[in-house]
Amino acid sequence: MNPNSDLHYALEAKYYTSKEIFEKEKNNLLSTTWLFACHDSEIPNVGDYFTFDLCDESLFVIRGKDGHIRTFYNVCQHRAHQLVQGKGNCRAIICPYHAWTYELEGNLRSGPNLASVQNLERRSIRLQEVKTENFKGFIFINFDNNAIAMDGWFPGVKTTLGEFVPNINLLKPMEWVEIPEKCNWKTSVENHSECYHCQINHKAFSEGVIDPSTYDIQPQGYCLRHTTQMNDCANMSYNVDLSVPHAKEYTTFFIWPLFAFQVYPGNFLNTYHWRPEDVDHCTVWRGWFSEHGEHDEVISKMVIQDRETTVAEDITLVESVGRGLKSRGYKPGPLVVDPSCGVNSEHSIMHLHKWYREGMDL
Repeated sequence: MNPNSDLHYALEAKYYTSKEIFEKEKNNLLSTTWLFACHDSEIPNVGDYFTFDLCDESLFVIRGKDGHIRTFYNVCQHRAHQLVQGKGNCRAIICPYHAWTYELEGNLRSGPNLASVQNLERRSIRLQEVKTENFKGFIFINFDNNAIAMDGWFPGVKTTLGEFVPNINLLKPMEWVEIPEKCNWKTSVENHSECYHCQINHKAFSEGVIDPSTYDIQPQGYCLRHTTQMNDCANMSYNVDLSVPHAKEYTTFFIWPLFAFQVYPGNFLNTYHWRPEDVDHCTVWRGWFSEHGEHDEVISKMVIQDRETTVAEDITLVESVGRGLKSRGYKPGPLVVDPSCGVNSEHSIMHLHKWYREGMDL
């Protein structure tokens, strides 16, 4: 019990260090929220598939003959052999074990000697599907088949994202940057979701991209919306075409719990998606997008600058927190929740903790 009910305290260390709680997260919170799979440009043609792992499950997305993208558990309904590996293209999904064959839409087509099985209702056998949504070209899945659509979770985000990135339908990944971090996934997400630390630790970002005096973060459904103005043009680390709407603004849409759209001044889109590995490790994937995935020199320089400054700085921060959370000397302190919000406030972390408690039924 907190001695002052008006204060909001950080989560106890056990929520970042307990293996048992991590397992509960996978079976509860992460199994009932929208999680990123891939970009639809990675499976452009009928029969293209892409495999990935989430919550200890192997899954694959595949484009059907009808053009629709579906996600299936990567397991044959016969005797549980995995069906596909990596990425590729197929005319039908054929299990390597006994050659049971499925249509691209998941229904069983054939299998050796199946005709000898009496009373077999072939139409009743199909791959187990996972709820899937295409969100402006980004494919998300939800293990909960009764989950409401993403527009219900993140109201207005799809429309506003399209306004900030008017060419989003032309964008494809130009580069993926893999960032292993020795910390719990929530430590990394929380670090991303506040800018209380930015002016102290991110000089290039605070002085060469954004104007910290205008920075704020507000919830929008289960999204944290970061907004600020760009820094003075003379201080910017790259040139910005000011003729494009919203070009002078920076915004991030953090999609609870493991994804973020980040739009730099000049309407440059990049993304974060987190992959929890175990209680002490996660991988952050930074995606950088350009029209048709073609090389863009400005974006290429931004990738390098981001990796050498903000990313490197954040790795140091979150891994130090990861070590500190295991100390017997740590007692959770109060969050700095400023009623006026702004850059030096942790009200966004208060919202994350509220969503976490809801998802974990605490």
